[in-house]
Amino acid sequence: MTKKKINIVAFIPARANFKGIKNKNIINFLGLPLIAYSIKISNTIKEINSVFISTDSKKIQKISKKYNALSPFLRPAKISGDKSSDLEAFKHFYNFYKKKYKKKIDLIIHLR
Repeated sequence: MTKKKINIVAFIPARANFKGIKNKNIINFLGLPLIAYSIKISNTIKEINSVFISTDSKKIQKISKKYNALSPFLRPAKISGDKSSDLEAFKHFYNFYKKKYKKKIDLIIHLR
């Protein structure tokens, strides 16, 4: 009997205009953009099948791809504001994923 592989996806929300620290996700910290740390750690966990970045920034999208994360869309402005929740970003990502990849996600790991 073959064991079914569980589809585990890492999800990293990364808005550009975070009200606390402007552009915090791309600030250089010890030689790397801050978002690179979450991506690099995710990529070392063998159980994670893919790492997705949900962002409203082309700059964050470009950096994410450089560190081997997927960022196949820009998050709509209506769910990228200060009052937007991570749940809205999760729903947007999940619906995109189901439509594009036509497969089920068994577990989403939320990283900041």
